[in-house]
This record gives sequence, structure tokens and C-alpha cells, in this order.
Amino acid sequence: MYLEPNHPSPANAKERGFTLLEILVALTIFAVVGLISAQLLSRTVESYGVLEERGERLAQIHRAMLIVQRDLMQYRSRTPRSTGGDSQSALMIGDEGALVMTRGGWRNPLQRPRSELQRVGYRLQGDDLVRAYWPTLDGIGDEEPVTQTLLEQVEELEFFVLDEAGTEHKFWPPEGATGDAALTALILRIRLKPVGVVERIWEVPNGEF
Repeated sequence: MYLEPNHPSPANAKERGFTLLEILVALTIFAVVGLISAQLLSRTVESYGVLEERGERLAQIHRAMLIVQRDLMQYRSRTPRSTGGDSQSALMIGDEGALVMTRGGWRNPLQRPRSELQRVGYRLQGDDLVRAYWPTLDGIGDEEPVTQTLLEQVEELEFFVLDEAGTEHKFWPPEGATGDAALTALILRIRLKPVGVVERIWEVPNGEF
């Protein structure tokens, strides 16, 4: 008796599973897609972190520049006297760009018996931009100033004065000057990580803010 070959019926063919090779290929594809997705996600998170850090840094710089501007815009040509009775220039720029000056507008909400003028200074201490002020305007000598760190990661700090002739002075007052020489503008150049050089110029109308 003749027997026909045992071929799978159409119903059995539909129920046929994946071969081992097909499963391995699919797993490989899924692994590659997962690896690429993980790398993209990691780079996105890293980029977001860098942007957030850069934004915070720029905000710190902006706040520090506002404080510097507030002081410089209230410059007063009042010459204080030291403990020895010698008068000092209202504005002085010395080594390493350090600046000391007299400013007005020192608020006195408690109505204490003191002047509304204040002696303030800026200097580079390590890699920090430090602001200092003295409790009294005259008699500055042995007393220590009150200090505040405005910015970290500062590589270089320079203050300059522009005189009436437009000459830029790294030291002030000029050598041989008698009294307070006339100044027309103050310049701040500061090198910061990772921003680079930041420069600000404030005009001094008629030699006084």
C-alpha cells in the first residue's frame, strides 16, 4: 500500500517557532539598540549637567559684578586719614590689581553714630576674589577689615584707571601726583574659569560718581 509523505499541514506550519539562530540575531539587535540608547542618554544627562553648571557659574559672576558695580558707582573723592594722621588717596590701585576706595551710600538702618562713607577694597586671595570693608573711614591702621569671598576660581584680577587724557594706569595715584588726580573711568579685567576674560568699564562723570 502506498503512503504519502508526512508533510506538515498549513495549521502546523503557522505554529512553527523561531530557530536558535533567529533568536540570537534578535537578541544581538536588541543589545545594540540598548547600548546606543544608553550612550545617548548618558551624553544627554552629561550635557545637561554641564549646562546647569555653566549657568550657575554665570549667575555667580553676574552677582559679583553687581556688587563691584554698586561700590564703584558710589565712589566718593573723600581722602581718609590713617592712624598716624597721614591722608590717603580716595582711590588706590596697588600690586596684583588690588583696589581700595571710598564709597558712599553705606546704609545705616540702626542710626549708629558713624559716617555713611565707607572704605572698601578688592583683592585676589589665592584664587578667590575677596571684597573687604573697614568699620571706620578714618583711622585705618591696625584693625582688620571684614572680608567676603565673591568669586572662586579666579586666575587674574586687574583694576585700571583712565585719566583725562585717556591714559590707562595700572597703579593709582600716579607717581608724583599731588592730591587726588582726576580720573574719568575705572576698568575691571578678570580672568575666570572656564569663562575666560571678563571686562567691565564704569565712567566717572566729572571725576566723581
